[in-house]
Amino acid sequence: MRITASDDSRTPGESFAAPQRGAHDSDPVIGVGTASGKAILFGEHAVVYGHPAIALPLRDLRVRAEAEPLPERRLLHSALYTGDLGRVPARLASTARAVEATMSAVRADGSGVRVHVESDLPAERGVGSSAAVSAAIVQAVAAAFGHELDPTERHHLIQIAERAAHTSPSGLDARTVVSDRPVWFQDGSAHDLEVAGPLSFVIADSGVRGRTREAVAAVRALRDADPIAVERRLDRLGALAREGRAALASPNPEEIGVRMDEAHALLGELGVGDPALDRLAGIARTGGALGAKLTGGGRGGCVLLLARDPDHATELAHDLRGRGAAATWTTELRGTR
Repeated sequence: MRITASDDSRTPGESFAAPQRGAHDSDPVIGVGTASGKAILFGEHAVVYGHPAIALPLRDLRVRAEAEPLPERRLLHSALYTGDLGRVPARLASTARAVEATMSAVRADGSGVRVHVESDLPAERGVGSSAAVSAAIVQAVAAAFGHELDPTERHHLIQIAERAAHTSPSGLDARTVVSDRPVWFQDGSAHDLEVAGPLSFVIADSGVRGRTREAVAAVRALRDADPIAVERRLDRLGALAREGRAALASPNPEEIGVRMDEAHALLGELGVGDPALDRLAGIARTGGALGAKLTGGGRGGCVLLLARDPDHATELAHDLRGRGAAATWTTELRGTR
């Protein structure tokens, strides 16, 4: 088996080179794609209404996809489903869409493909699983058929897949899962942010499946019913993102943590919290976390915690697992200077 695309050492977001055949032209061509998870630091839900958001790539939580051209059949192999692509369960509609949209984009409509996906990310937990899987697949399938994707093409295809999962995705997830730096996102545009120094985070899974569509609809309904009160909270969430941007560029993580706590409270007031998330956030704060908040759509999913340092992150992760978290992960955000 001949791997023709680059591995994880390639700069995130950079296109893979077209396959290059060696002496054995009959060897199968395998395209490879990778992506990471994401956590929203500030701005979930407010971003839907034009406010800024900051998202962090979770570089320690990865998705890897391999794609091999076939004469006819289109097959998927993953932990959630193995079989014909046309028979995937509804929850994997975005995965199938990523394959089909990319095959069309590279003019391989009449061809088959076998796609294998391995993921560290829990599904439906607000950490970008659908976008990361789609991003890895898009890159792998394009590489398998000898096509280089520029960042604009890749983003467009990820967004096509994301619409099968989230109807009207903002594009934040699609941008972040292929980045290696925090992303500032507003009104569809994104750019990387500066980070003063290393920051240690913990992601704790509540074990409750996130309900993003339901949460987004609930905020919209609440805004229709009480626009003044809801707009005030959305405005403040946007302001926290701006303040958080400045805090990331300073050497003061306590300022980030204080704003994380406030954001968590505001999101609860908007009706997208969950008792399991509140409980984990409370445990983390008791354990000395600098900040704790839900991340993603809410009504389940994960909490994002800011630790003092890597050792403290390990301690928090262990404590949370012992006190009911379904799973925990630690990740370090490196300085960009």
